[in-house]
Amino acid sequence: LLFTAFKVQSTLLHKSNPVFLSLSLSLSLSLSLSLSLSLSLTLSLSHSPSHLKAGGGLFICGTNAFNPMCANYTADKLEMVGDTVSGMARCPYDPKHANVALFAEGNLFTATVTDFLAIDAVIYRSLGDHPALRTVKHDSKWFREPYFVSAVEWGPHIYFFFREMAMEFNYLEKVMVSRVARVCKKDLGGSQRVLEKQWSSFLKARLNCSVPGDSHFYFNLLHSTSPVIRMHGRDIILGVFSTPANSIPGSAVCAFDMEHLAGVFEGRFKEQKSPESIWTPVPDELIPKPRPGGCAVQGTRFNSSNAFPDEMLTFVKTHPLMEEAVASLGQRPWIVRTMVRYQLNKMVVDSEAGPHRNRTVLFLGSSRGSILKFLIVPNQDNSVTSSNVFLEELEGYNPDKCGEDSPQAKQLLSLTLDKPSHTLLLAFPSCVVRVPVARCQLYSRCMKNCIASRDPYCGWTRGSTCSFLRPGTR
Repeated sequence: LLFTAFKVQSTLLHKSNPVFLSLSLSLSLSLSLSLSLSLSLTLSLSHSPSHLKAGGGLFICGTNAFNPMCANYTADKLEMVGDTVSGMARCPYDPKHANVALFAEGNLFTATVTDFLAIDAVIYRSLGDHPALRTVKHDSKWFREPYFVSAVEWGPHIYFFFREMAMEFNYLEKVMVSRVARVCKKDLGGSQRVLEKQWSSFLKARLNCSVPGDSHFYFNLLHSTSPVIRMHGRDIILGVFSTPANSIPGSAVCAFDMEHLAGVFEGRFKEQKSPESIWTPVPDELIPKPRPGGCAVQGTRFNSSNAFPDEMLTFVKTHPLMEEAVASLGQRPWIVRTMVRYQLNKMVVDSEAGPHRNRTVLFLGSSRGSILKFLIVPNQDNSVTSSNVFLEELEGYNPDKCGEDSPQAKQLLSLTLDKPSHTLLLAFPSCVVRVPVARCQLYSRCMKNCIASRDPYCGWTRGSTCSFLRPGTR
């Protein structure tokens, strides 16, 4: 990319900007852009031999004027390979609807809606050697108005992060909560009697991002997550949360230990015995064997999910919700911003920042088009909590280059870190902007200010100036 910003034309797949596409794909991001043609794109790297046998490529899905379609393209020249395939359950009908896509072990895992009215929400597996599977249709215990945010592969499972209306708080008005759901990658579905061609391993739990106290202050709306990163000797995933629009304005970043998160799915289940009753834990003695929601294990009696007993599959179908919520590391957010006029809604993490690649920098996108930059500092005892240092706020949206100055135009659609060029790529409805990860030149004349900035990308060099320190610099 040889520019700071460029206008998004009627088609995003233009040969003049292949770098932007490949960067987005390498981080498994999906862009939903409301363009002049109402185009929504699902962009995923295709590693499946059944798609592109030589060197991989792109598997691209679009709303196609409310008729979702997908096709394979070469990564270098963006040339279409083979015929188009249906985009149903792989891409929404409307670009305003949420969409998540992830390739894992030759299969495409998607989370989206399958109809024009966005009533039928689905987690769907397709394209690989395993049979196509989906979630149960029109069952509020599985989904209730979900908005899908991201998906990650970890261990034998795919984890989906989303927010939805809570059904367990039926004594209140509509309450939006954040969730994580998981399915087994090698799930073959249930028996011919129960959960046929549907997930036999689907479970979900609430994510708890809150400030503790006599009455917890909750950040219930999940907007973005990081990939799974290694910190403090743990596999961690970070999430950006906010309060509802009718609440005290605020945003927070919470961290979740993947081991602990997975452990929640080994805990107690939650149930509602009647439509009028409150939700309560299921007694351990009433949980069937083998444990519902688990993966089939080769060499055991149940070496395929098709062989699971109907009693166990029925329990999974009627009890997908876990009793325990997933607590954040340290029992509190790592970053909190309240009573501000913007909302944090995007995130990228550089876990190898600085010349020695041993610093973690967090970039948070805001609703006003700017980027907040934080240095995450582990505690000296290497405990589960971290302190953070606010480094600077980077201006992202430029009305002179993007052609419009309105709150809608400043809505950040995608935020991507391009490590080779040490820049951030920000996608807005009308333009894409490149922003450097650091502005070391601001401290170029003063060594004290350069060092005091604590920016791991900057350092005082022999030329008596504050310079950007590339990885490996001594």
